[in-house]
Parts: sequence; structure tokens; C-alpha cells
Amino acid sequence: MRGSKRVSVLKVDEKQRQCLDDDVVIEEPLEIRVNGESLSVTMRTPGDDFDLALGLLWTEGIIRSREEIGTIAYCPDEEQPELRNIVNVLLVDDRKIKSSRLLWSNSSCGLCGKATLQAIHQACQPISSSLLVSSELLFSLPLRLRQAQANFERTGGIHAVGLFDAQGSLLVLREDIGRHNAVDKVLGASLAGGLPVSETIMVVSGRLGFEIAQKAVVAGIPVVVSISAASSLAIELATDFGMTAVGFLRGRSMNIYSHPERINAG
Repeated sequence: MRGSKRVSVLKVDEKQRQCLDDDVVIEEPLEIRVNGESLSVTMRTPGDDFDLALGLLWTEGIIRSREEIGTIAYCPDEEQPELRNIVNVLLVDDRKIKSSRLLWSNSSCGLCGKATLQAIHQACQPISSSLLVSSELLFSLPLRLRQAQANFERTGGIHAVGLFDAQGSLLVLREDIGRHNAVDKVLGASLAGGLPVSETIMVVSGRLGFEIAQKAVVAGIPVVVSISAASSLAIELATDFGMTAVGFLRGRSMNIYSHPERINAG
């Protein structure tokens, strides 16, 4: 994975100025095509691009299972052939995807948020998982996530998303400069690998916003935990669909915004 690159920097502090090399996160565009038609362009950290594409198609309701996928391949970029920044997903059928299609994850502004919620209500089912987790387990997850973040240790500037089972074992972790991309990579990897997510906990290193809550709802993840804040629309979505949303999980403290019945004090 080309997650980072070395650059020269001038480091200044109270004592000295010095030139040194530092690691920074790579950010490049990825165009995702479906049956040759452009669906989306996202700025991402290169690596796990096929997972990202699958996750996006799944969480946007374009596919519902891995059986709908034919092949996934990179397309050559005529202007920059050395880069692998175009992915084409061939579906088993030859359906057409409108290039002007408004993605759910990009449509949560104040003007269209209600319409987006209505569309998701029509497409998704409430989460009925019987998963129960202890607060002690949740308190341990941020450190477990951090310890698995190889690129964060080098750059300090990349988000991570991890899927954990009910015992706290890490099942899948992905990193990306974009929080929503990291979610798509994790869910795409789960879909490709046939990993059931209905009894898992998703931990995100950044804010729990609408786009992350929406993706978790589509996948049917019962518990989503953020180390940072949650947004009002994310909380509304989690409440409506039976998802437990947790924010500000730091040290031995957390805010449970919805469906606290899945978390016990043990």
C-alpha cells in the first residue's frame, strides 16, 4: 500500500530550525466506474482500492451481495499511465448506472437531508441484532485500533476504521485519508471475504457523521463507536434504524446516543 511518502520539511521549534525528512499521507483521486460508466470520484489514500469500490457500491445500494460482482480491474489512465487511479467494476448483469446519480453519502446537506433519509428508509431494514457488549470491552477498543494503525504511526494524519467481534478481536482494519473511504474499504473487504457483520462493532477514529452512519445502517452493523463527536443526523438515523451509536469514547468515558440496551456495565 502506498500510504505515505517522504518529503523534506523545515522543522522549527523554540530551540532550533532544522531540515529533515518526514512521512506524509498520500492523497490521490480514484474514479470508480460500474460497467464502464463513471459513478464517483473520491480523494483517497491508495491501497485496498477494490475494497473501496465494493464498499461504496454496497453502501450506496447499487449491489446487495458479492454474487452481483463479475470482475474488478484497474483501467489505464491515458494521461498518467503510471498511476492506478481508475477502477472498473463489472456487474454480473449489464445494468446502466446514471453518471449523474446522487450518492446518499454526498446528499446530507440541509436542503436534501430529509429526502435522503426517506430514500434510505425505503431501501434499508431496521437492525435486529441481539449483540450485547460490555462497557469495559468498548473502553479497550480505541487502543486496540490505534495499535493496529501502521500508517498513523508514520504520518499522524490518516483515519482508521476497524471491525471487532463481541470478544474484542480485530477482524478487519483499513486506513485512509477520508473517514468514509476507510469505512467503505472495511465493508468492501468484509463483503468480498464473506464476513458477516451483523454481530460486529465498528470503531471509527474520526467523527460519526451522517455518511458513516448511513453506510453502517446499509451493512446492518449494530454498534458504531466513534472516538470523536456524533452529528444530529447520524444520531437520528441510528435511532430510527435500531443502531447503537457511541461518541467521545475516550479513556473510561463515552456518550451513548441511541439504543443503549446493547451495552451493559459489566
